[in-house]
Amino acid sequence: MPHIHYLPDDRTIEIDDNDIILEASLSAGIPHTHACGGSARCSTCRVLIVEGLEFCSPRTSPEEELAKKLGLEPEIRLACQTQVAGGKVILRRLAIDSEDLEVFNEEMVGKLISAPVGHEKKIAILFADIRGFTAFAESLLPYDVIYVLNRYFQKMGFAINKNGGMINNYMGDGFMALFGLENPEKAAEQAVRAGVEMLEELEKLNPYFETLYRHRLRIGIGIHCGWVVVGNLGASNSQTVTAIGDAVNFASRIEAANKQVGTSLLISEETYQEVKELAIVNQCVLVEIPGKSGEYPLYEVIGMPPLPVEIEDLFEVTKVSIWQTFVNKLRAFSAAVYNWIRKIF
Repeated sequence: MPHIHYLPDDRTIEIDDNDIILEASLSAGIPHTHACGGSARCSTCRVLIVEGLEFCSPRTSPEEELAKKLGLEPEIRLACQTQVAGGKVILRRLAIDSEDLEVFNEEMVGKLISAPVGHEKKIAILFADIRGFTAFAESLLPYDVIYVLNRYFQKMGFAINKNGGMINNYMGDGFMALFGLENPEKAAEQAVRAGVEMLEELEKLNPYFETLYRHRLRIGIGIHCGWVVVGNLGASNSQTVTAIGDAVNFASRIEAANKQVGTSLLISEETYQEVKELAIVNQCVLVEIPGKSGEYPLYEVIGMPPLPVEIEDLFEVTKVSIWQTFVNKLRAFSAAVYNWIRKIF
């Protein structure tokens, strides 16, 4: 029967033909790290095959893709994807420390494969940043800076929460918001609506800042839809939900592109495809994104039609003036006509 000898554990276990290395490790109580839950979406379970590579199964398609991305040598294998048959394999676990062992002991009670540290989801990511805020803040007292930011974040948070999003992370005068964590079906529309309403809320807030500080705030907003890993990040007693992945970086780059284009709200091609029947787009620009090759189409959104009135909202609608109702209908009609004209020409 096949055997696996583990380093640095200096342990040998007997397995059945075609057993997967990771499952064999965990069955034997060997603390084998596997952050993604054993689905070839991370490299933490990888091992160095010291001897017996010929007894290991060929790389699976997911392992081959990951190995190519990371530039792994043939002797470096993913334990969650590698089967052993017909002989003895000597391997070395590569992710080893005391914290891995502690987590292993906590999670491995009656389980072979523990839950992954995150889940892959397609969501919408929104980044926002205040233009020229550093220079403006230098002219204020520290308490005034906190006051301005709190008023600003309060209004922006209202627009985001109203549209089903959540502010995930604050970065000075900027922040990241996530949409579609629970239901990704309308994540793109929710994010774009939130972006439009953020600009509207800022216009309402700016006269107040002008009166106090003789300054108007300008912001840049970038939105992108894509696949990310959503999970908890931070120390065990203060973890927060966050998103990690190339889609997050891309959304941040789109927000920064507003500076070179001179716009306030830009969305990616992927986001545009989700909202093209609704969004009022002023222009499409081709922009070079740092860290990526080629030019990417970005769309400047200047408006969204109002949401249809739900039955339970009728009581609230009676409070709205006839004029406001007429304006809302006119905006929705204008958006439809605008998009129809764009399709033709």
